This record gives sequence, C-alpha cells and structure tokens, in this order.
Amino acid sequence: MIQKKVRPVFSRAVFATSILVLSTIAFVALNTFSTVGFQNARLDLTDRSLFTLADGTRNMVNGLREPITLRFYYSEDVVTEIPALRAHAQRVRDLLQEISAASNGNVRVEEINPQSFSIEEDQATDAGLTGVPLRTGDKVFLGVVGTNTVDGREVIGFLSPERATYLEYDLARLIFSLANPEKPLLGVVSNLPLDTGAGGLLLAMEGRSEPFMIYQELKNSFTVDFLEQDFDRIANEIKVLALVHPKPMDPQTLYAIDQFVMRGGRVIAFLDPHSEVSLTAGPAGKPVQGYTEASNMPELMKSWGVEMNPNEVLADKLRAQRVAAGARQRRQLTDYVLWQRLLPEDFASDDPITAPLDALHTGSAGILEPTADATTVFTPIVQSSPEAMILDLERVKSAPSPDDLLRAFEPAGERFTVAARISGPVKTAFPDGRPLADDEEDVPTALKSSKHLVESIDDANIVIFADSDIFDDRFWVQVQNFLGDRIAVPTADNASFVVNAVENLMGSNDLISLRAREPADRPFTVVEDIRRDAEEKFLAEETRLQTRIDETEARLAALRAELPEGAGAAALLTDAQEAEMASLQRELAEGRRALRDVQGDLRRDVDALGARIAFLNMALVPLLVGAVWLVLSWTRRRQRATRAQAAGRSVMSADTNTGAAS
Repeated sequence: MIQKKVRPVFSRAVFATSILVLSTIAFVALNTFSTVGFQNARLDLTDRSLFTLADGTRNMVNGLREPITLRFYYSEDVVTEIPALRAHAQRVRDLLQEISAASNGNVRVEEINPQSFSIEEDQATDAGLTGVPLRTGDKVFLGVVGTNTVDGREVIGFLSPERATYLEYDLARLIFSLANPEKPLLGVVSNLPLDTGAGGLLLAMEGRSEPFMIYQELKNSFTVDFLEQDFDRIANEIKVLALVHPKPMDPQTLYAIDQFVMRGGRVIAFLDPHSEVSLTAGPAGKPVQGYTEASNMPELMKSWGVEMNPNEVLADKLRAQRVAAGARQRRQLTDYVLWQRLLPEDFASDDPITAPLDALHTGSAGILEPTADATTVFTPIVQSSPEAMILDLERVKSAPSPDDLLRAFEPAGERFTVAARISGPVKTAFPDGRPLADDEEDVPTALKSSKHLVESIDDANIVIFADSDIFDDRFWVQVQNFLGDRIAVPTADNASFVVNAVENLMGSNDLISLRAREPADRPFTVVEDIRRDAEEKFLAEETRLQTRIDETEARLAALRAELPEGAGAAALLTDAQEAEMASLQRELAEGRRALRDVQGDLRRDVDALGARIAFLNMALVPLLVGAVWLVLSWTRRRQRATRAQAAGRSVMSADTNTGAAS
C-alpha cells in the first residue's frame, strides 16, 4: 500500500520569514516598553555604588518642606563635537532626574538650552553662570540655578568635569542651602591665615588673596564668625567652636572656652606640635607676621581627659607619602615618614565623621592619649598604621633627609591616635572661677551675671585632631584657575573631614554621606610592597657605596693636595703615587657604576611584575581564548561525527526493514 505524502501548510521559507518578522516586532515592542516603563531604572554594579543616590540625598529631598526648582542650563547643540563634555552633561542630567524622582515632586528640574544670542543665553549670564568660549565663538553653558519659594537662589556657575566625582555633593549642597537659607553659625579661633592665605592681609588688601580651600568649604556651609585671639566670652548663638592652631591663650580666654563647653557648646580643635603650614612663606619670603610653630591647650585638654605631648611627632613608614629627595642630579622619589596618607583602615568605620572617607593627608602630626583620671570617654577616630614610631621634636626640627629617617626607623608595632572624639561629663579646668587678669581687681560686671559652672550640663562632644597641616592646600588639593574661578580637585578628603566634623557637631549628618564619594583609592598594594622591600634592601647598600665613594674622593683630594703647584707637577709623581692615584680612580669609577646598578635595581622587581602583567594581558588571555575555541571546535566535530554515525545506522536499519517487508 502506497501512502500519500502530505505537504505542509507552510513551507520552511514562509515559516522562517514569519519568525524573523515576529522577532523584529517583539524586539521593537520590548525596547519601547523598557524605554517608557523603565526610564528611571538603574543597575549600579560599581564597588561603592558610585551612581546610586546616597542615603543623605534621599533623606534631604524627602524632608523638604517647600518646592525647589533646579534650572539646568546646558548648551547641548554646541558640545556635539566634545564627547567627554557631552558624556559628563548626560551624567548631570541623569543625576538631576534621579534627585527629582526621589523627592516626591518637591524638586522640579527644568532643562534650558541657551543658544547663541538668545534670551536664554542672556538669562544664564545674568544668573551668574559661566560660559566657556570655544574657538568657534560659541559659549558652552553647563550650570545649575536653584531657587526656592522665598526668593532664595543658589548657583553652580559651571559643573566642571574635573569635579565629576563630587557632582552629587555639589548638587545636594545647593539643595540643602535652599532648604536651609539661614546657615548655622560657626565660631573660629585661629592663628592661621585661613581667609587670606599665605599672602596675609597685604595681598588681601590688593584683592589678590587666596583663602584656604577648606575655609571656602566652611563658608559654603556655615556662617563663619572669627573671634579675636583674646576674648572673655563666647556668644550663645555659637553652637560649635573651631580652634584651628590657636596661639597661646591667656587664662581669661581659656576660661571662656571652658565655660562654653560646660554649658553644652561643641568644640573641634586642631592642635599641632610642629605646624608646617604656619611656616609657609608669603610674598616677602617669610611666614605671616605673628605665626606660631606649635599649638596646645594643656589646661583644657587635661579637664577634657586627653593630652598631646608637645615634644613628640608621629612617623609612619607604611603610610609615608612619596616625595622627591636628593641632589638635583640624583633626585628620586622616596618615602617621607613625617607626611602620611592615612587610609580607610585607619579610620573609625562606625563614626559618621570618618566612615565615608577614603584618605587623609597629614604632616608632622602629634599623638593623642587619654589621661589616667579622665571622666570622659576617649574614642580614636583616626590612627596611624602599626608600622609607626614616635620621633623627638628636636630631631624633626633638624630637617633630616627622608633617607636618614628611613635608616633610623624602628616601628613601635602599635597604632597611635591622631584624632579622637571626647564624650561624657566634663569638669571645669577652673574650679575657683574666672581668673583675673593682671590689671583687674574684680570680675567685669558683664560677666558677674553669668553663673560659673563646675560641671558640664550635658555630656561633652569634642573632636581633637593633632595636626594643623590638614588645612594646607598643598597637602590635599590641586587648585585650578578656570576663567577666574578657583576649582578644587581634591587628592584627599581633608576638607571632607573638617566639614563632616562641624556638621556632625552641629547635629546635621545628611551631607556627610555625600562627601568623598569619589572612586576609592585603589593602590597597587603588591607593587607598593615590592617597592618598599626593594628600597629597604638596597638603601643600606646604597649608603655603603656612597660612603666608599666619598672616602675615595677624599683620598684623591688629599693626594692631589700633596703635589706641588705648577704645570710640571704630574712629572714629580712617584711610581707609588701614580699607582695609588690610578687605583683610586678605578675604585671611584667602579663605586659609581655599582651605585647606578643599585639605584636601577630599585625598579627591577617592579618592572618584572609589570612585564608579567603585560604578558597576562597581551598573550595569556588570547592563548586561553584560542585554547577554548580549539576545545569547542573539537567537541563540535565529535558531536557531528557521532550524529553522522547515528544517522548512517538509522538509514541502514530502514533499508533492512524495507527489504524485509518486500
């Protein structure tokens, strides 16, 4: 019986075409749906969630009591040929949208494209935005103008790509300022020229002062009130007092600070056994008049339960910064143990001041310790690494070279405290009341009405940092001049620490989580360990060779000094002298060659590691990919051969069955 072959309704070509059309429709529909339905969806896979709104931002915008409008001026048509700036502008746009979405409608974002010679361009200029001129004659605007409902206005003139890592903080600070138009009052007592820079009042009067960047950050967040160096009372309006490397204070001033703490005032103090920033030369080549090299307040510190030895300076080998040292012709990078780059493992992870920080740069810092009879709790928040030691101040003042410090370095095997939080009940440092000045016979009438407190009303909250060089711009920031504006590009979180501490003492923590959200410092720890071991290994050999060269040169000089003067002096050399001089010259040449070899060996292990990594990147990975391809190809061929053999056996079986049926 012959069976009739049934033809399929759809041919294979029609079926394939239908699948292709349906796949295209599904692809377009899925993209359209995802564009509309998941417009604000984000998946942040970065290590520190760098592209996710911080909790501080969310808390701030959720707690807004009035609407805030952010006008984003962006010259989109002009930057089409500048890919980097266009990508940065897109990041700004995305972040503004995320902030608006998290604010429950309290933050409204308007985007404006100010084209050349347009009304929008005039509005941007009038608002204080900075237009960057291009060679084409056009101007690029990339800034934000924020307003609230009570005529408050804050402006970011230009969102520079150099501050891209601080973008969320800059925007959040603008919103915070609009939501809190009255800035908290911060009292400052300082013997550093925070508001004028190293130029002092002379350059300030000429309009050429450059304030410390940390002072600028403080002004952005607080109303800064400088107190005179000598005072007898602190106003009740001041909730936080910052003591920044103050000069030695008279008893009446110390008493005023003591009573400020007794009645609940908060203090942050930056004290220093050896302040390098105070020694910074001004225009005349000298430090600012009235500078003080050291600062300390032993009377108040004792009542607070903490002390700082004025003759001790911290040295840290593991956290040492790299500096250029040596003679100009042999200048090279080396570790300077007096300057440290402290890392997250050195910070208290549970303290809101230090938890978000990545790095702090300090210089010739002091060491804090709790006193034996303290009534307070001493909590370290910044410490050295375990490979640290204490140096005598006089040794530091003698200006030893970085190599000399490394040769004599003997780690103590313990961490030393650089910054601490002091909390708990405090007893006054003046149990007998206000001390009288030499020219006083009685307490001033204005102070008689104020009650003398012998104990703090509430638990004290004091932060002490044993370094003032944290304020030095050279230590932590690169300042760039952009169309007359100073733009800070931080290399460490010194400003973040200072502003975090003040805000925490003020009682506001929303902005703390936003600072220092730059990509975490990721040092090549293996390379650093190799470099440090190599330097330690060859430093002694380099010293020995340099001593040998110096001795050889001295012997040669002494031998030449014995020769009589005149053109024929060389002819008067004895055979023994000629042989000795030739030997010394050969020894000198050999010593210098050996010294060059030792200095070159400092890079040998690092270069070898670099070569291995380059091999892994350029050769091993392609080889692995090729090997995987060969394995997959061989596996496919085996599978095809197996299927072909199975098909052959099936055909033979079918032929056998057909023959049997016939």
